[in-house]
Amino acid sequence: MNILVVSATHFEIQPLLDFLDIKEPILGINTTKKNTVSVHIDVLITGIGMVETAFMMGKWMNQSYQLIINAGVCGAFNRLLKLGELVCVNQDILSELGAEDDTNFLPYNQLSLPGEYIFSSVFSRLFPDIDNLKKVTGITVNTIHGNEISINKILELYHPDIESMEGAAFFRACKELKSAYIQIRAISNYVEKRDKSKWQMSLAINNLNNFLISFIQSISNSSTSKIFS
Repeated sequence: MNILVVSATHFEIQPLLDFLDIKEPILGINTTKKNTVSVHIDVLITGIGMVETAFMMGKWMNQSYQLIINAGVCGAFNRLLKLGELVCVNQDILSELGAEDDTNFLPYNQLSLPGEYIFSSVFSRLFPDIDNLKKVTGITVNTIHGNEISINKILELYHPDIESMEGAAFFRACKELKSAYIQIRAISNYVEKRDKSKWQMSLAINNLNNFLISFIQSISNSSTSKIFS
């Protein structure tokens, strides 16, 4: 079984990189020698944002991966989500794709143009660890929200639980493959007026990487990987 872990930055998955003995991560594909008989792992560092994610995944993606995991931190609109909590993003929306009509914003589905702006994960729920994560809706943005007016507008339009800068681009890139793919994120902050003193980045990164390492170990130590082969 070949697994690809995709992250915008090495910072977000540094403990996983340490576990995989990837000492000097680069933008692009990082291959570990710490594989098992049944599992091989690559890590793709894309750079931040949907454009970098789309480009790097277009460059490096192929049909040889049976499971692709997008991992990173995110901001939460939903205050029922706790800082540091892990979530599984089932649906992700390109929320900025649309048009302005004077003071109104027209979402992409109102423009009578071809193409999609909402994307979903494709993953058979075979693992209790995944099943136990809260399933959420995300939006993917170029500009992280930090203004009360714009936050209220986006909540009215899409009712998102979280936001990231890469998720929908990841889903779109994976859509053309026959692989299973999933997006796992950890809540580092709430979406509000920007105040980094309130963020729990270290907690989010630790929880995310503990999960990833445990998840990879569970696949390596079980016969589940044969299902994806």
